[in-house]
Amino acid sequence: MPALLLDCFYSLSSPWAYLGGPQLQDIVRRHKARLVLRPYDFQHVAPRNGGVPLRTRPEARRTYHALELDRWRRHLGLPLNLTPRHYRQDGQPPEWNKQAGWMVIAAQLQGLDAFVLSHALLRALWAEERDIADANTRIAIADENGYPGAALQAMERSDTVQSAYAQNTEQAHAQGVFGAPTIVFAGERFWGQDRLMFLDQALALARSD
Repeated sequence: MPALLLDCFYSLSSPWAYLGGPQLQDIVRRHKARLVLRPYDFQHVAPRNGGVPLRTRPEARRTYHALELDRWRRHLGLPLNLTPRHYRQDGQPPEWNKQAGWMVIAAQLQGLDAFVLSHALLRALWAEERDIADANTRIAIADENGYPGAALQAMERSDTVQSAYAQNTEQAHAQGVFGAPTIVFAGERFWGQDRLMFLDQALALARSD
C-alpha cells in the first residue's frame, strides 16, 4: 500500500502549529503517512480566503484567542508563553516569520525530515523566548537538532526555496486554506490542531479500504 500523503500548510509563527505538532507527528507515525510541510505566506492568503489575522481582530476575539491558548497549553502539557517576547504583534518586518519557513523548505529540498526542525523553531518562539527572525538563532536551533544550520540558512533566499514557498502559497489559496495549520488529505481540509482527531479517523478509514 502506498504511503498516505499529507500536506501541512502553516506559518512558523502559528501557536496552533506548535501545540499540534506532537499530535500530528504521532498520527503520521501510526499511519505510516508521508507528511509534506508547506510553509506559506499566511498574511497574503488568509484574508483572501476569509481568515482574519490576529492583529486585525476585535478585542473580544483577541482575548478569547489568549484564553484558548491557555486552555490548550494546560490540556496538552506543553510550555507556551501567551505573549512571547519575539512575536511581532504588528507583523513588522513583513518577513519576520517567513524566514524560518524558508529554512524548513530548504531542509526538505535537501531530502531531510524537517519536522523536528520545524517544531524546534516553533518551540523556540513560543516557549523559549528566542528570536527566530534572527539568522544566527535559526542556525543554532538547526545545529542543536542535528541539521546543517549554516548550509540551510544560506539556502533560504535561493531561487529554489523561494519558488517552493511561492508554490505553497499558491496551492494554499487554490485549496481554500484560511488558517494555520491546515492539513490536506485526499482533497479534504483539516483546519487547526483541535481537528487532528478527524484526520486520524480519515487516515484509519483510508488504510482499511
